[in-house]
Amino acid sequence: MWKSDPYNYHRRPTDEVKIGTLKMGGANPVRVQSMANTNTNDIDNSVAQCLRIVDAGGELVRFTTQGQKEVESLNIIHAKIRDAGCEVPLVADIHFNANVADLAARYVEKVRINPGNYVSGVKTDVTSDYTDEEYQLEYEKIRNRFTAFLQICKSHHTAIRIGVNHGSLSERMLNRYGNTPEGMVESCMEFLRICRHENFTNVVISMKASNTVLMMQSVRLLVETMEHEDLHFPVHLGVTEAGDGEDGRIKSAVGIGGLLADGMGDTIRVSLSEEPEAEIPVARLIRDYIAGRENHKTIELKSKKPVGFVPFARRKTTAVRNIGGENLPVVISGLCEHPSLKADYTLIENEIKNQTGEIFCILDPVIFFPANDGLSFLRINYNQLSNAIVEQLKAKPDIVILLESSHINPVGEQRAFIHTLTAEECTNPVIVVGRYSEDNLEALQIKASADLGVLFVDGLADGIMIENKGRIPENDILSLSFGILQATRVRVSKTEFISCPGCGRTLFNLQTVVAAIKAKTSHLTGLKIGIMGCIVNGIGEMADADYGYVGAGRGKVSLYKKQSCIERNVPENEAVDRLVALIKSNGDWKEPDNSINNF
Repeated sequence: MWKSDPYNYHRRPTDEVKIGTLKMGGANPVRVQSMANTNTNDIDNSVAQCLRIVDAGGELVRFTTQGQKEVESLNIIHAKIRDAGCEVPLVADIHFNANVADLAARYVEKVRINPGNYVSGVKTDVTSDYTDEEYQLEYEKIRNRFTAFLQICKSHHTAIRIGVNHGSLSERMLNRYGNTPEGMVESCMEFLRICRHENFTNVVISMKASNTVLMMQSVRLLVETMEHEDLHFPVHLGVTEAGDGEDGRIKSAVGIGGLLADGMGDTIRVSLSEEPEAEIPVARLIRDYIAGRENHKTIELKSKKPVGFVPFARRKTTAVRNIGGENLPVVISGLCEHPSLKADYTLIENEIKNQTGEIFCILDPVIFFPANDGLSFLRINYNQLSNAIVEQLKAKPDIVILLESSHINPVGEQRAFIHTLTAEECTNPVIVVGRYSEDNLEALQIKASADLGVLFVDGLADGIMIENKGRIPENDILSLSFGILQATRVRVSKTEFISCPGCGRTLFNLQTVVAAIKAKTSHLTGLKIGIMGCIVNGIGEMADADYGYVGAGRGKVSLYKKQSCIERNVPENEAVDRLVALIKSNGDWKEPDNSINNF
């Protein structure tokens, strides 16, 4: 049975799936895909966008398919793309209507279904208590309907994706498991067990959420559950509603990159609130960066004692001033003057200064400890860690470690260092250091987020420091550092926008609306605002958002406080201002100012 190696990169062995001419899983490379945001009935624009996605490097293209008319349009799109000499497989994205899935399976290479609404609609409130008998009766209804669909897929050699979204679990699953990773996994597994019973193997699965940590928890739990039941289906990775710009890239690289680094994932989609062809270079950069670790030099734990590592729980460390213990993770940066963010500590040559001007030394592992007590920093990598240094660290827990890595698999090496400390009961706080030589900001965002983010998700780090020798302003590096902490849910420093990438169901100009809402609310530090094109995942993916803006109909918007709809069918031209008014009426508004954000 496959088990992820926390220190060494190995891809999880999976079954090979055929999607038209495309092979996925098995020994094939991780495939990159996207989803059109055109109206599927707008055939010419849909064809043109699909070809742009393919030209950018997309290997699979998905279209929203609400009803029979969209299936017919998708069939025409399919023919026109083939006439253009393009063999990219097409995927029909189905919600709410199993009959549409049956029809689409006859025309395209792959159909995505959502277990949460395959035989029922979206429930905004959990209102029913299910007895065991009622729970089983609902399952039988699903099994009978899904089995009929699988027979059609067998006849037409159609692949399927069982796509579970945190935002749209069924009422039945919510009632029994809550909006949890366990509920997401069980929602998927009962469909996979039906596939196994029907000997249908042309299956890909996904577990998506806008909450990066929850998405990673769900995928890890699903893979563990599948391995326990001897199932080896390929996995599709993605963070839904990741947003746009820097935030979208950071969240995607943390979630997708962190799981790829652990060997999980056979196809990826980066969900940005931008044009879909813009997603492809980001996805390829994440994929290729992690794939470069193949066959790297082996990393071994330096302790023979059991680690006792608990994922998603913060490592117990000694609090040294505001570092470690129960303190929020700190940020160390180079000299800069950011308009809204300020580092906790500043690196100046070989010294570190705090916000009040105190200076602390950086120790060399060869020379090591000073005579005086108090805060100081030890810059070290895994190769330099020895039994003697571990003993010295145990004797002086107020030494804060600046943990570097020059290994091609920095995630594995830094994990091994911290796990060694844990096994040896060494409680010194650890600042994880990412060292790069990038001139391109997007490349730095992707690499640093993929390397460092998963260490915060797993609770292993007490701070972050990113050093870059390329031509990228220090202000951008500081923003990236805070962005990684926010994406991993360990420290909030700015407004979080949970915005979907848009599709044929989107009921307004998503990019324009996101920009307008950001312009008016980005100063509301710590507030979460969901911006959703339609109701499919809207309410659920806004589960931990403070406010929501959701497409309700053409030119109409519904506004939410948490998961409660406060205003329905607001005219689109008034909706942004009404959202601001809603925030003000609930006491969460503050006027923007130019003060520095000292978090």
